[in-house]
Amino acid sequence: MNKKKIWIACGAALTGVVLLILGIAIGRGLGNGLSRTSPAGYDKLNAVLNMIDEQYVDTVNKQDLTELTIKALMESLDPHSEYIPKSQLTAVNEDLDGSFSGVGISFQIVQDTVTVVEVITGGPAEKLGILAGDRIIKADNKPLAGPGVTNDDVFKTLRGKKGTKVTLSVLRRGASEPLPFTLTRDDIPVNSVDVAYMLDDKKTGYLKLSKFTRNTFQEFIDALVELDAQGAKELIIDLRNNPGGYLDQAALIANELLPEGSMIVYTRSRTPENVLEMKADGTGSHQKIPVAVLINEYSASASEIIAGAIQDNDRGVIIGRRSFGKGLVQNQTTLPDSSAIRLTVARYFTPSGRSIQKEYKIGEGLEYDMDIVQRYNRGEFYHLDSIKLDKTKPFRTLRGRTVYGGGGIMPDVFVPEDTTQVTSWYIAVSNAGLIQQYAFALAESYRRILGDNKNVAQILKILPADDQLVHQFAEYAESKGVPARWYYINISAPMVANQLKAFIVRDLAGYDQFYRIFNSDDRTIKAAVDVLKSGKIPVKTLSR
Repeated sequence: MNKKKIWIACGAALTGVVLLILGIAIGRGLGNGLSRTSPAGYDKLNAVLNMIDEQYVDTVNKQDLTELTIKALMESLDPHSEYIPKSQLTAVNEDLDGSFSGVGISFQIVQDTVTVVEVITGGPAEKLGILAGDRIIKADNKPLAGPGVTNDDVFKTLRGKKGTKVTLSVLRRGASEPLPFTLTRDDIPVNSVDVAYMLDDKKTGYLKLSKFTRNTFQEFIDALVELDAQGAKELIIDLRNNPGGYLDQAALIANELLPEGSMIVYTRSRTPENVLEMKADGTGSHQKIPVAVLINEYSASASEIIAGAIQDNDRGVIIGRRSFGKGLVQNQTTLPDSSAIRLTVARYFTPSGRSIQKEYKIGEGLEYDMDIVQRYNRGEFYHLDSIKLDKTKPFRTLRGRTVYGGGGIMPDVFVPEDTTQVTSWYIAVSNAGLIQQYAFALAESYRRILGDNKNVAQILKILPADDQLVHQFAEYAESKGVPARWYYINISAPMVANQLKAFIVRDLAGYDQFYRIFNSDDRTIKAAVDVLKSGKIPVKTLSR
């Protein structure tokens, strides 16, 4: 029997990414429902489709018409109801299932060649000796290189059903001929905790969550255990750019931090089976540790549930920029042909009673999708005074602070986007991907010296000084068509040096070490450390 599930859709429309939050499984199947008495509108729709199929002057594909009709129906309802064709359903749900079947590498396409950036521990590639820096030129004797190769091509080639095999032809530095590797695809974990480490003050633990998958809470607990062992007395949870995921995982994380009886989230619907309330049960082991949650305009849905629960219960401080504003709840229903629809059936609310769903109008999906761009154009990313809050929807936190509904979660401490080092030259080299490309080339030159050594301090020690590193990069960029404009280069130099070092370390020591360097100049993290050090939750939104 096909299952119907409550989901809370999330994701920033601007990025084109759609991720979902799992709520409750309901034991009802749609397949049986289709055979029951249908409303007149259903018969009318089928009558029109049949008439077109039988009498239209040109030959048409009825199945294609049906697909287009269902898609249009979903799009006419609200921004988050949608139709998912059978061909896309597996890919759409894959990341949230906590794993996929593949060979176990992270890759980057460098100069039209698929290059291994990181080998996932325990995966098929590691077991057979694939190394970071290897270049994959063929898969099952078919070329996997050249001007036309895309990320999608690589995903479709390397991912596949568990237990199936793929033979890769690999170029490796020092090898005179391509090396063959026959890999058996296996389940590859999808990590949602990107990194967890202690900041320089030696008492603040930092933890970055990229999404909420089926395994997120366990990853979160494992990360907390590691941070506790290193002496963490305060916690920063980074939810920036996190588009959401499973509701139960978000609720479990909030439960870990909130005292017994605290409301986490609730939903309201026309139908009782879609009504939900979630409260903390008092079993959380980190109910008293000072907490800061980082958000921005791409923090959506599950991220907003955690931020709202922390803010409304006055449990911690929310820092960054206004969140996405996603508060609609969908049912995902699998249709008999293995396609699916996601239909909005409820709204969710933060503990104070706020709906944080931003406004939308039926038929104006483009305007909804452009909301983040409009925020940027209004100056919201840079100026607190440019943020338009709906003051007609005031609510009170547990301790009486005023917060507002509609349009996302407004942080307690506003930190503008830092553009002081962004210049036209930086935008040019960044858009061309030259920072990553040059970093990878440098990493390759040092790989033979370092071997398997992943000691970050030693890697940084052998790199040129920052000014020399930037100078060499500017010459490289000029050779790739970006003129060296030294006035702008000098302005951007500190940021470029930091990013070059971060990407070099990523290529030599992995993503975990990348964030330690990349975050070292992060103003939002520094603001969080300052607020935690003060021991006070701001009474009103502040500007920095």
